[in-house]
Amino acid sequence: MARLLVHVEGQTEETFVNEILGPHLRQYGYDSVSARLLGNARARSRRGGVRAWNAVRKDILNHLREDQNCLATTMVDYYAMPQSGSEAWPGRSEASNHPFVRRAETVEDALLADINQNLGGRFNPDRFIPFVLMHEFEALLFSDCWKFGSAICQPALTTDFQRIRDQFSSPEEINDSPQTAPSQRIEQLLPAYEKVLYGNLAVLEIGLETIRRECLHFHQWVERLEQRPQAAVK
Repeated sequence: MARLLVHVEGQTEETFVNEILGPHLRQYGYDSVSARLLGNARARSRRGGVRAWNAVRKDILNHLREDQNCLATTMVDYYAMPQSGSEAWPGRSEASNHPFVRRAETVEDALLADINQNLGGRFNPDRFIPFVLMHEFEALLFSDCWKFGSAICQPALTTDFQRIRDQFSSPEEINDSPQTAPSQRIEQLLPAYEKVLYGNLAVLEIGLETIRRECLHFHQWVERLEQRPQAAVK
């Protein structure tokens, strides 16, 4: 049976994969689903941002080469990706010139092409399913603002969360600046917000199905993962 490794940038996403997404996907034929922090993320003194692509690529390539019965995917924030210089991620600079709906897909296509090129013609591209979160994990929590507030024992904030959500056609569009990123909006309302704990409590309360219904790009990623467990063993 196939194994899936999700390369993530932060501990919030790591917990989400190991405790929520993994159990769901194992119903679709995976022997194991686990997250791996890109590089030694816990030991990094610099917080924020995403590691250079050349370092991330090495992690992904090593995993795909070492385990022939595995699939690999990513769960990384588009906004924080380096887009110029030696640390740039493929497609990131180009994507900024596209409409919102094409940005994540542009980077994902470029990541797949880069990995495919580095592994050569015999590599089965179905074994790598890149996924780019547009504006942080916390955007997903606005899929159901009432359950979000309830899960973190802050029902009084439900109206404020909903007011933010109503400004966008999808939670995935909640915008991308240091002041208005989803986590910053939450922390302005709740300074004691704990990303890893509260974020995953909220996802458990909201449920994957609601998030998939509200967040199309996230849904498409999960759907591809559900359909791919046999790709690693072909």
